[in-house]
Amino acid sequence: MQYRFTPKENYYLVQITDCHLLQSADGYYQQVQPAKHLAAIIRQLHKDQPDAVILTGDLTQDHSEASDRLLAEIMQGLTCPVFVTPGNHDDETMLSQLCVAPPFRIEQSLQLQGWQLVLLNTKGATPAGVFPYTQQQWLAQQCRDSTQANIWLFCHHHPVPLNCFIDKHGQQDQTALWRSIMTEPRIRGIAHGHAHHAYQRPEQGVTVVGCPASSVQFLPQPHWQTVNEGPQWCDWFFSAEGDVSWQFRRLYE
Repeated sequence: MQYRFTPKENYYLVQITDCHLLQSADGYYQQVQPAKHLAAIIRQLHKDQPDAVILTGDLTQDHSEASDRLLAEIMQGLTCPVFVTPGNHDDETMLSQLCVAPPFRIEQSLQLQGWQLVLLNTKGATPAGVFPYTQQQWLAQQCRDSTQANIWLFCHHHPVPLNCFIDKHGQQDQTALWRSIMTEPRIRGIAHGHAHHAYQRPEQGVTVVGCPASSVQFLPQPHWQTVNEGPQWCDWFFSAEGDVSWQFRRLYE
């Protein structure tokens, strides 16, 4: 199933990741209140009016019904569609139930003028990421069906080593993933969450972009250490002519 945006020259999308919501809006995760961070971002988006929001996983910390309800409450009032791909902390059944009500959408393939955005499901049985044969085949089919000149991928797990502690929970099927990417020359890049810090770098001819967490950031070092740098997310700009750019955003508390 595919979502088709109204054709226009320029699109503004927002990526939010690693919200780690708890059952209570006052709950704490790593010394921050993630619901308050996310709510602050959504208040800003009411002003910014993006064309869509993409949530790239770990939306809740405890994958409970209460935390999913809290997510729905915080996102209420957004007039743009909200697309979701799961992270290792998310319950896929609960997410699918969440996506039946606006502003959430169930589509994982998004068509913009000049671009196809594909949301990969990298959730596995452990905190690490996977790219199983079914997802390989699905991505290949999305590429075959797409008539757009450019393709960009979104997922939860980081697809390349970051030389820090989170690598033990990174994408375990990197060879298969990069084989699929290299097979399709229209794929320009891949954006992810999971690492809880912002970065960008070229990899095998495409661009990899790590989105900062809306909750708390992880320091990119051998041992796990967190730091509260305020609510963060990533703005994306896609043009019908094939240009793409992004900026990391932060609200200061």
